Amino acid sequence: MKPSHGLMAAALLALAVPVCAQSLGELAKREQERRKALPPAVKTYTNEDLKRLPPWAGDSTTKPAETGKAAEPAKTGDPAKPTEIKPDAALPPEGAKDEKYWRGRITAVKEDIRRNEAFRDALQVQIDALAADFASRDDPAQRAKIADDRQKKLAELSRLGTDIEKATKMIAEIEDEARRAGVPPGWLR
Repeated sequence: MKPSHGLMAAALLALAVPVCAQSLGELAKREQERRKALPPAVKTYTNEDLKRLPPWAGDSTTKPAETGKAAEPAKTGDPAKPTEIKPDAALPPEGAKDEKYWRGRITAVKEDIRRNEAFRDALQVQIDALAADFASRDDPAQRAKIADDRQKKLAELSRLGTDIEKATKMIAEIEDEARRAGVPPGWLR
């Protein structure tokens, strides 16, 4: 190594030391000052804002309140679990079966299938991770806990498969009902 290279390395090291010597407190103060200099947020959404919104058409986890209050979540246990599809849950009067009705009905079922399939895929990843974790553990107590968690996930995966199957049959039933009612096929896309 040439003397000039050693001198350059020493100079770079001398410059790097002060940069690394900044304390966490100094960085926090700088960040606080930076945030104060920023303009305020245009709109901040809170939970109160969300409570004022009406529930979307495919949401079966909420029940609209009769008193005009915001919808309350249904007491189903785990909010992360997908919802079960209920056929003809909120059918409009017989005369209101227009394009919006048919399109909304089929779209809600298709959205439930899409959501359940995404949840099924994520659940499968979790099951695979638990299987790998189980294989890498030696402690019998840890293995038993992991095996129990994996069994619960497998049961949930089975339930999801059943829900997806029911929803797929429901789509066929809706399409058949629409065909018998003389609904144009474009309304169901």
